[in-house]
Amino acid sequence: MRLLRLYLLPVLLLSLTACGLLREPEEASAPIEAVPLVIEPTTAPVEAPAEATTEGEVESTAAAGKLLIYAIDPNQSQVGFELGEDLRGQRTLVVGVTNQVAGELALNLSDLSSTQVGVIQINARTLATDNNFRNRAIHNEILRTDAYEFITFTPTGVEGLPAAAEPGDEVSFAIAGDLTIREISRPVTFNVTATAVSPERIEGTATSAVNRADFDLRIPQVRHVANVDEQVQLTINFVANATS
Repeated sequence: MRLLRLYLLPVLLLSLTACGLLREPEEASAPIEAVPLVIEPTTAPVEAPAEATTEGEVESTAAAGKLLIYAIDPNQSQVGFELGEDLRGQRTLVVGVTNQVAGELALNLSDLSSTQVGVIQINARTLATDNNFRNRAIHNEILRTDAYEFITFTPTGVEGLPAAAEPGDEVSFAIAGDLTIREISRPVTFNVTATAVSPERIEGTATSAVNRADFDLRIPQVRHVANVDEQVQLTINFVANATS
């Protein structure tokens, strides 16, 4: 019996390595950078001038009724996912997070109908939970981050914005778009609550829920893990600053 166990142990380790549960995931190729927002030709955006480094100058630009470009700051933002699972017979909430999120938006507080949102990118290789074994399964087996480094959300429309807002106003609206995980894209809508803390700073939260089956996100068969939720909650807590 002991000899059998000694034989089976390396076989098991080789099997786990082959299926990615022990293999170290690929690291991020570089710090996240935003895909430049391509403004629709019907608008005439004006970014904050390169010399506009003071709050007063940015306020002057905003007051003139022009679109400003804002970039999500990864150092002050975070993306997370949540789903439940039964681990060793106990109901557990799995939480994964990363600050490697980037994107741009253009808006004018005095005319929010002109708001545009660019592609949002998340570096999937940097997503982490509180368990390294689970992290390897997520990166190597579920998301296959060696081949698909980024998760992207490409907005197709913004709905529910008021006509205008003042600094300090909280605004709720929805952003519809296509979420791409690996090679699969599906329409998804994020519900957003945001505040222009100042003319040069936007803070907010965007949330949505997706089904694993829609993106073919299959959970590896692992001992002690059962009943993984089908629905995944997505949250983006973001700070976006006017570019200079």
